[in-house]
Amino acid sequence: METVQNDIKAGLKDGLPIGLGYLATSFAFGILSNSLGLTLLEAVLISMTNLTSAGQLAAAPIIAAGGRLIELALTQLVINMRYSLMSISLSMQLDKNIGIRHRFILAFTVTDEMYAVSVGKRRPLGMKYMLSLLIFPYLGWTLGTLLGAVAGNILPAVVVSALGVAMYAMFIAIVTPAARESHPILAVVAISVALSCLFFYLPALEAVPDGFVIIICAVAASVVMSIVSPLPDDEIDASADTKDGGDTEGSEVMGDA
Repeated sequence: METVQNDIKAGLKDGLPIGLGYLATSFAFGILSNSLGLTLLEAVLISMTNLTSAGQLAAAPIIAAGGRLIELALTQLVINMRYSLMSISLSMQLDKNIGIRHRFILAFTVTDEMYAVSVGKRRPLGMKYMLSLLIFPYLGWTLGTLLGAVAGNILPAVVVSALGVAMYAMFIAIVTPAARESHPILAVVAISVALSCLFFYLPALEAVPDGFVIIICAVAASVVMSIVSPLPDDEIDASADTKDGGDTEGSEVMGDA
């Protein structure tokens, strides 16, 4: 039987690089929140209760503009749907002794990077390891937001404006390599950008709330490309074989918190 990975020191060691990365990323979110008029407390609470850079980036303008709750909820559902799949995958690797209540707690902290580190262990994961793994990422994300929001109140406006685009630059850096290697991904990006421009420039569409624009662009682009360029059968079979226990090398997952 495989040994359960349940070492607190190993969890802290694995979580430290993630936490340092989140510190820089969430600093940019703190700056952005300040520029949108959110208070220091609001920015920090968002980061403490919603561990997703993409979700927070989409949510902050909606909150600042006084958007409706349904708009905010649907936006988060679409953007963060992948985490439900990650949680299902990760739950199958957790130690059988971890109960449902603790599994819900761990699901709250699932991010792209933490998922990649966890599944990379390729053996059952204990509660002590998982809890210690999330400590530095959670603290780094919260502290970075706090520092960014404070800096937004101190730094000159021109500096705050420049740092405010760092969050968007991060997502461009994530998408660009994948778009260069895959024509379907490039097409999804192009369709999303084109639709977004239509909503911005056409008078008949500019009244649509930002949250719904994100939902429409993301879903429409994905549906179009799933019809035009569906995933080849051999890739689907390979993915199924991997899930069934096929021998694969380590995988790399890129994304946000």
